[in-house]
Amino acid sequence: MKKTGFISFLCRLLLGGPGWKGKVVKVMDGDTLQIKKGKELIKIRLYGVDCPEKKQRYGTEATTFATQLFLNKKVRVEAVHTDQYGRTVALVRAGRKMLNRELVREGYAWVYPAYCKRKPLCTELSTLEEKAKKKKKGLWQQKRPMAPWTWRKKSQK
Repeated sequence: MKKTGFISFLCRLLLGGPGWKGKVVKVMDGDTLQIKKGKELIKIRLYGVDCPEKKQRYGTEATTFATQLFLNKKVRVEAVHTDQYGRTVALVRAGRKMLNRELVREGYAWVYPAYCKRKPLCTELSTLEEKAKKKKKGLWQQKRPMAPWTWRKKSQK
């Protein structure tokens, strides 16, 4: 192992993994949170998933699920990048639960194929989505649920 790789490994081990810690203070919708890091409020968009919009069927349920699971919880945020709206796009965990994963597992989010590029994680999320479909969980109870990206295009017209 190279010296810099070893130092990075030690830092992650001592600091408890990659990313930073904060507290979820607001769930704006199923896939957007506001997290307090020290005195700073940071808007987070969940990586690799897309929940129904608030006015879309199951949008309220997705927001409620995320709220029940993560509001007022201490979380670890692993930033992936910053999106075109200035939001941090990230993986968000509270203990062993990753919100991105739980939303898909329970049928409150689609895997967002245009933006989910991390192979092992996105493959896992796609498998969870298929299982949720088969079990008719959440939005998969509908005959033909409309993906949020399609819904947004149609509602702009």
